Formats: sequence, structure tokens, C-alpha cells
Amino acid sequence: MKRLLDRLFPPRPPLLRVATAADIPQLTAIHARAFARGWDADEFERLLADRAVRAHVATLGPRKPPVGFILSHAVPPESEILTVAVVTDRRRRGIGRALVSFHLARLAVEGISTSFLEVEAGNAAARTLYARLGYTEVGRRRGYYAGGADALLLRRDF
Repeated sequence: MKRLLDRLFPPRPPLLRVATAADIPQLTAIHARAFARGWDADEFERLLADRAVRAHVATLGPRKPPVGFILSHAVPPESEILTVAVVTDRRRRGIGRALVSFHLARLAVEGISTSFLEVEAGNAAARTLYARLGYTEVGRRRGYYAGGADALLLRRDF
């Protein structure tokens, strides 16, 4: 039924913008729910103040809180995605794809031609998203994550 409703009444695309210090409480909360080791507000404050970090958020309307975000460390011609997260009840609605696409387009304007990231080998949803966006596996870090899961190193040239 949900799929039918989504086809009849597709969700509006998210609004995408640069992350600001005012977003830090929401970024912290989203990250804590998405990852085993969430980053605290101090970490987000440090990252947003770093001149080499690029951060974007997705919202469902002007003056609405973020429902997802992405951060990269960028030193032309390369960048590394540090983290991507979307609120659990908003996943699988194109927000992650919109965020990554928007983010990479902004990086390209700055002279970035290669993007790297790492993803847990067992994270099928993220791996599918990244493959659809043109990322390919270029390496593996065995036992990288807590619990012994491998990290896959991915790369996209653009």
C-alpha cells in the first residue's frame, strides 16, 4: 500500500543547502541514531569550522530541521566523504541520493575530480546507492569496524 501511495503521491524532493552551526544539534542526533559510534556536538563544531570540510543538509522545507546530511574533506583534486546519514523513517525515499549528488556537484565546481569513501561491507543499502552513483570498489580494510566487519574503499572519478 505504501508503494502505491508513493507512486500516486510521490514525496517532494528535499531542499538541499550548506550546513550551518545552527544544524549541529540535529546532525548530532541523526548521526547518533545512524551509527554505532555517533559524533558529539563538539566534533561537528570542529568539522564545520574546518576550511577543508564541505557539509550539506537535506530538509523537507524551508525552516524545517535537517533529515539528512553529508560531510566531506576536500583538497582538490580529491575529496573523501566522511559521513552520510538520513533519519531512519525518511530512508529509501531518495534523500541520500539527492544529498550525495548535490554534494558531488558542488565539489566538482571547486575542482574536485575524485571522491573516495568507505562503507561497511555488509551495508547493502549504502553499497547499492554508491554503485548507482558511480562508485567502484578499490580496496578493503579487513576487520576495520567494531565487531570485525570489513570496510570497503570506494572511488568515483568525475
